[in-house]
Amino acid sequence: MIDSLSDEAGENDLAVAWLYCDFLAHQEQSAPAMLGAILKQLVNMRGIPENVRQTFRKFSDRGVRLPDIVRMLKTTISLLPRVYICIDALDESTPKSRQELLMSLRDIVRESSSTRVLFTGRSHVEEEVKRSLTNVVTIPVSPTEADIRVYLDARLDRDTEPHAMDDDLRRDITRIIPEMISEV
Repeated sequence: MIDSLSDEAGENDLAVAWLYCDFLAHQEQSAPAMLGAILKQLVNMRGIPENVRQTFRKFSDRGVRLPDIVRMLKTTISLLPRVYICIDALDESTPKSRQELLMSLRDIVRESSSTRVLFTGRSHVEEEVKRSLTNVVTIPVSPTEADIRVYLDARLDRDTEPHAMDDDLRRDITRIIPEMISEV
């Protein structure tokens, strides 16, 4: 999705910013850090607006806080014709960070009708997204048994200790797991 949008961005006047939430990086993935990463990508495309530069200078001693980052994002986005913000694996973020992120994005999107936000994540965050943002369109995507087998084969092929598993265990893994997941 991101590659497709990025390809389109080269042909059209479109800005694409993205991030991936990782459950192992909760410390680094607070709402201010995630929105800061999006801001950094957008200003790298067009240059830093002067009032964004001034905000950084003004608050450099205490650090830039979430409301400051949201304000800078709004300013930067207002200078761009169309913006797509893509957040992959939203469900991997902590509930607190996710709520702050969604509320901030709601404020940003309200002021910019040309901004679209795309999320991927497990279904348990869908209601949270719908409560935070309006006009949410969901597209459920579920892997097929074949998808799961391909994934498992690739992971097992990269196993750092291949001798710890015999052929029977590998066959069981690639047979049982896809069946169990597809029944859910």
